Amino acid sequence: MIMKTIPTLFMAASVAWLALSCEQHSKQKFDGTPGEVKIMTLDPGHFHAALVQKTMYPQVDADVYVFAPQGEDLQMHLKRIQDFNARTENPTQWNEIVYEGEDYFKKMLELSPGNVVMLAGNNGVKMDYIEGAIGAGLNVYADKPMAIDREGYRMLLESFDKAEKKGVLLYDIMTERYEITNALQIELSKIPELFGEAEQGTTEEPAITIESVHNFFKYVSGVPNIRPEWFFDVKQQGEGIVDVTTHLVDLIQLTVVGENPIDINKQVALTGARRWFTTITPSQWQLVTGKSAYPDYLIDHVVDGALQVYANGQIDFTLNGINCRAVVRWNFMAPEGAGDSHYAWIRGTKADISIRQTAAEGYKPQLYITRKGDISEEVFARNVKETVSKLSEKYPGIEVEPAGAEWRLVIPSSYDVGHEAHFGQVTEKYLRFLTEGKLPAWEVANMKSKYFITTSALEMALEAQ
Repeated sequence: MIMKTIPTLFMAASVAWLALSCEQHSKQKFDGTPGEVKIMTLDPGHFHAALVQKTMYPQVDADVYVFAPQGEDLQMHLKRIQDFNARTENPTQWNEIVYEGEDYFKKMLELSPGNVVMLAGNNGVKMDYIEGAIGAGLNVYADKPMAIDREGYRMLLESFDKAEKKGVLLYDIMTERYEITNALQIELSKIPELFGEAEQGTTEEPAITIESVHNFFKYVSGVPNIRPEWFFDVKQQGEGIVDVTTHLVDLIQLTVVGENPIDINKQVALTGARRWFTTITPSQWQLVTGKSAYPDYLIDHVVDGALQVYANGQIDFTLNGINCRAVVRWNFMAPEGAGDSHYAWIRGTKADISIRQTAAEGYKPQLYITRKGDISEEVFARNVKETVSKLSEKYPGIEVEPAGAEWRLVIPSSYDVGHEAHFGQVTEKYLRFLTEGKLPAWEVANMKSKYFITTSALEMALEAQ
C-alpha cells in the first residue's frame, strides 16, 4: 500500500523526522542491519527510479520518502511502484511517503528523513541535486548520466572530493556490466591462451567497438512506456553522446584496464567525435508522450513539422594506446520481435570476441569467438573448449558449439534475467559498498574518466559542426 502524505501532514511530522535525520547523520557507518538504509527518491522523472524498487532488500527500509514537484512524472512513478506492490508474483511492500511542492529539494535537505538519495530523472538538474545532497552529507545513488556537459563534469569532480571528505558514497548505476554476454565477453578477452593480446587498432578500424541501439517507444514491465516531454530536450536529458555512451565507455574501460584506476592524463586521449539527430514526427510524438503538440521549448528544434533530437553520437578515443569506439543510435521503434540491441567487437591477436544481436540471432545477444592469425583450426578448437570448460566453474552451465567458421557460447536461459533485473543487482552492490564504508578506488577513478570522455566528446562534436 502506498501512503501519500500531503504537505501539511508532512510538516506536522517534520520534528520527528528531523530528529531521525540527526540520528542517521550521526551514524554514517552501515553494518547490514535490516532496514538501516532509508531511501529518499528525489524528483523521479525516469522509469529507472522505479526499477530500483522492483525488488526489496532486507537492508532497505520499506518506507521510501519521495520529494518531487506535482505533475505527471511523479504520478507515473507512484503508479509503477503500486504495480510492483500489487503484482501476484513476488509482490513488493513499499510504502511511499510523498512530499509534493515547488520547494521539494529544499524540503528534502531540511528534513532528511533518509540517508540515501535516489536520482533518476531530468539530467539537466541532476548535478545540482548531487552537489546539494553531498554537501548535506547524504549518500547518492544516481542513474546515468550524472554529468551531461563540461560544467556538470566540473561539478562532479568537486562532488567526489566532498563525498570523500564527508564519508558518503556517490555512485552511478551501470546495469550493462551485469548483462551476461557483456560479462563473458570481458572474461574471454582476459584469457591470453584464447584471445592473445588486444590489438592496438586504428581510428578507422578500432580494436574495440561497442554500439548500442535504443528505441524511443518501448514497453516496460509489459506496458507502453510514456516518455516525459523533457526527455527529448537535450538541455534537460543530454545528447545521446553523453547519455547511453556512459554504459559503453564503462564496458570498454573494464575490458582494457579491468578493476584498476585510470589516470586520465596518462591513459586517455580523445581522437574524434560526431553527433546526428533522429526525427520524431507529430504522430510519433503523440504515441510516445501522449501529447498532441511539441512544447514551446522544443520549437527551435522542429524542422518541416518534425522534431530533430540529437540522440545519436560516436566517440573515438584511445585507452592505454588501444583505439576504442562507442556508438549510440536512437530509433523511434524497434522492428517486430526486437528491442534495444547491442553490438560489441573486441579484436585480439589470436581471436576476436563479438556480441551480435541481429535478426539472425533472433534479436537475442549472442557471443561468438572467431579464430585469427596462423593458429590451426584444431588447436583453436581445443583452446576454445578448454577455456569455456574452465569458465564454467564460475558460470555453471555455459557451453560452446560450432557456428560455421566460428564458435558460439551456449548460455543457459537462467542467466538471461533481463535489463530490469540488473537494477537490483547494481543496488545489491551499492548496499555492499555502504556496509564497507567506501567505494573501491578504481570505481571512483573510472567514473571520473568515463564522464571526462563523454563530456569532452560532446565538446569536440559541437566544435566539428
